Amino acid sequence: MDERVQKIYQRLQKREYRSLHNKELAELSEACKSTQDLALRSAKRLTELVQAERAILFPEDRIGMMRTVKNVPQLLCDKEKEKYHANHFVFDGAQVCNISSDYEGALREGFDGKRARIRAEMKKYSEGSTQYNQLKAMDLAVDAILLLAEKYRAEAERMGNTHLLEALSNVPAHSPRSYYEALVMMRLINFTLWLNGNKHNTLGRFDVYMYPYFQSDIARGTLTRADALALTQEFFIDLNFDADLYPGVQQGDNGQSLVLGGVDPDGCEVWNELSELCLDASLSLNLIDPKINIRVSGKTPYEVYYRGTLLTKQGLGFPQYSNDDVVIPALVDLGYELRDARNYVVAACWEFIIPGVAYDIPNVDALNYPQVVLDTLKDELLSCETFEALMRRVKAEIGKTCAELAGRTKNIFVEPSPFQSVIMTDCIAQAKDIAYGAKYNNYGFHGAGLSTAADSLAAVRKLVYDDGSVSAEQLLAALDADFKGYDDVRAKCLAAPKMGNNDDYVDGIAVELTDCFADSLSGLKNDRGGIFRAGTGSAMYYIWYSEHLGATPDGRHAGDPFSANYSPSLNVKFDGVLSVIHSFTKPHLGRVCNGGPLTLEFHDTLFRNDEGTRKVARLVQLFVENGGHQLQLNAINRDTLLDAQKHPEDHKNLIVRVWGWSGYFNELDLEYQNHIIKRLEFMS
Repeated sequence: MDERVQKIYQRLQKREYRSLHNKELAELSEACKSTQDLALRSAKRLTELVQAERAILFPEDRIGMMRTVKNVPQLLCDKEKEKYHANHFVFDGAQVCNISSDYEGALREGFDGKRARIRAEMKKYSEGSTQYNQLKAMDLAVDAILLLAEKYRAEAERMGNTHLLEALSNVPAHSPRSYYEALVMMRLINFTLWLNGNKHNTLGRFDVYMYPYFQSDIARGTLTRADALALTQEFFIDLNFDADLYPGVQQGDNGQSLVLGGVDPDGCEVWNELSELCLDASLSLNLIDPKINIRVSGKTPYEVYYRGTLLTKQGLGFPQYSNDDVVIPALVDLGYELRDARNYVVAACWEFIIPGVAYDIPNVDALNYPQVVLDTLKDELLSCETFEALMRRVKAEIGKTCAELAGRTKNIFVEPSPFQSVIMTDCIAQAKDIAYGAKYNNYGFHGAGLSTAADSLAAVRKLVYDDGSVSAEQLLAALDADFKGYDDVRAKCLAAPKMGNNDDYVDGIAVELTDCFADSLSGLKNDRGGIFRAGTGSAMYYIWYSEHLGATPDGRHAGDPFSANYSPSLNVKFDGVLSVIHSFTKPHLGRVCNGGPLTLEFHDTLFRNDEGTRKVARLVQLFVENGGHQLQLNAINRDTLLDAQKHPEDHKNLIVRVWGWSGYFNELDLEYQNHIIKRLEFMS
């Protein structure tokens, strides 16, 4: 890390910069609030936020930029909120989020080019029409990012920062002339998206859309690899300066994910020198943003897995891996065109989305597998003479629950987002806000607590039906009592087969459950004409759902958490990590490909030498070869985590993976800290 970048990095580590987030826009102006058209109101809000921003640069900044206004005022007045909440399904604050922009198009065209196209389209419509207002709102949004750039250009001129002054004299109005200018433009776009209220902004396929600028500079001799690394490091650092302002469950839950590798729309591999440089930058910084995702396949060289595992060794909780051999065919089966499917990225956590052309909402709700199982047991167990009959009832309940989940999403309301619309592929030509639809408008459901459900049904199968060691009446009574006074029953439940030991007795149940989930959503349409996608992720539902669920037949006490995502139940002993991989690659993962990784924890001592690191890299490769769809790894040490709870001042920069995101351990709520501590650490 060169001296200049080191100064920026130290500024971030000290966190004193947070005192500069000291402006608050209490409310919008009356002129803005009285604007009836919501798209125009949204664009005017962005303008007022940009006007309120104060440009701050430090002498060492070549990119810089940080927010000073710490809030985004609500777009709707209270009466409007009441109306929309009464008549619509309102998702995630009604803001466009978890979307991947057409960064390649924005960089290629520049915002002067965007504005010229917008104004040409406006001439086709009468003033005051819906289409005219949509385009006028986009025009105002372009003005806003150009105003933000001008503020920083003027500050760079005042400070004598010739690098940034020259860059901002060209971008974002025009296409970047260099890799450096492309980074500056991307920082401005990212800044504006957050200021616009667009949460969980993925950075998409960074090594695809940035590579032409990098490659051209290297070829011309105007950029060395060392300087490219320093610039990339600064860009990565700058993404963290506003992280305390990004809305999410916890800091770090901000969606700033970046995808490397995979194939292009023509099916050609894209791993390149910039892909490797991004890994090097992340490895040297040890920061929670951006969160690195690597697309892999059966063709991926082992060296890529090894380089990724060096990041895992750092304890960052990423990279996360997605398997093109599973994901691309799965997306095609779901109705995505092949070229679009090949271009997929991941959303805030791990859901699969398409840049530029999709407004999928991949985390609209979740199926609670254990709740379905428990409800079925209490209603049906006494009347089911065979386990097969019980499974039929469970599957029927899954179908009923999925229909109810789908029904809840009708008449969804999302606030217009003119700036986001400007940097999508087709919105200008269609004179349409992205909030009102895109090429793809699919909804995704997570599947929370799969292993708890499968383990519970395996215990019922074993104890009630196969060996008869526990009667149906006894089991139900034990569950109602949370196993108090039924220690012998709980011991038998805990000893029953558990998913993760490569045992078809229980793994086969998981296959049936995931297939039923997919079957139950097949053929259903949402109110935007899209489909519903089943997934294997849990998001925060592994905490939310488990808190209100009674005891389950796997031996779990009432209120105890499920495992995060697609992973073995907590506190279960396994034959080894290979058995877990074999168990969790048995389901037909292409059918539940909304996203959701197998999540594994390794004790950090496993990485004490290169041999251990290479073994973990080979395990990742094996997971892909076995047909796994997605994988994330944590390198943790329970003793370190416990000490961090007692002495947080000694572990300010300790990073852990939570569910689909990484965060500073000491900034997590206690329930999330404790869950991570309970997860099994594989030693070898």
